[in-house]
Amino acid sequence: MSIKVENITKTYGEQKALNKVSFSIEKGEIVGFLGPNGAGKSTMMKILTTFLPASEGVAIVNGFEVNKDDIAVKKSVGYLPEHNPLYLDMYVREYLLFNAGIYNIPKSEVESIIEKTGLAPEANKKIGQLSKGYRQRVGLANALLHNPEVLILDEPTTGLDPNQLIEIRQLIKDVGKEKTVLLSTHIMQEVEAICDRVIIINKGEIVLDKKLSDLKNKKEQIIEVEFDYRVEEVALQKLPKIDKVENSIGFVYQLYFETEQDMRGKVFDFAHDNGLKILQLHQKNTTLEKLFSELTIQK
Repeated sequence: MSIKVENITKTYGEQKALNKVSFSIEKGEIVGFLGPNGAGKSTMMKILTTFLPASEGVAIVNGFEVNKDDIAVKKSVGYLPEHNPLYLDMYVREYLLFNAGIYNIPKSEVESIIEKTGLAPEANKKIGQLSKGYRQRVGLANALLHNPEVLILDEPTTGLDPNQLIEIRQLIKDVGKEKTVLLSTHIMQEVEAICDRVIIINKGEIVLDKKLSDLKNKKEQIIEVEFDYRVEEVALQKLPKIDKVENSIGFVYQLYFETEQDMRGKVFDFAHDNGLKILQLHQKNTTLEKLFSELTIQK
């Protein structure tokens, strides 16, 4: 077990940023940690990296309890915070060698990390001259310098252009083949592209913890159909394996089925049997974005 969190609570005065949060992450997993602003993501990450103490509960990283073995935790964790702290007047190689000295890491290892993170073309430039994408690479390289078993990345792709996004995502995927990664992001496509599992937190509490494969295999099927006349919802409720009917606008209906069987044929049969014309019909999937919205909507 790389990360184990049991009933972690963090309070600021009377405000609870985290309320009895529990989860565990196995070695080699890439886990997306999602939530709206203020949900408690960064607070949880700061606790796991020993930057903040928990008010209650226990967090264990690589077998070390964060409140008791903070030095051991820091040695085994690579952390890229949301606001990447870099010395902009230092050269890329100079900066990495400087940090490597703290861990007594040989120069050859630094060169290896520079190659691995694609920084070789920019290694002799000042960090302040780099694009946002390359600065993020420097932050990732710095987090990887001491060969940590766990990587904790807080919003690593914020502000990147589409090309930079693809490059950094691929880099994280490659790193995740050897290490455990906990990744905070607001970008749903990023989680679907990189992660094995998703944890969603809202108002300091976990509202979902699922493998991406389980979410993708969900049996819910959504068909949006527009007829040429209004149809009574009670009539549509007679369709086989139908779970719910919603009249979204005009003569457009959202039909929810609980089955893996393609139900579009049944909808065509319904229209034929009832003398209706179908003006448009398409199948929709339950996306992670839709699920996120449903679970984190502010009531």
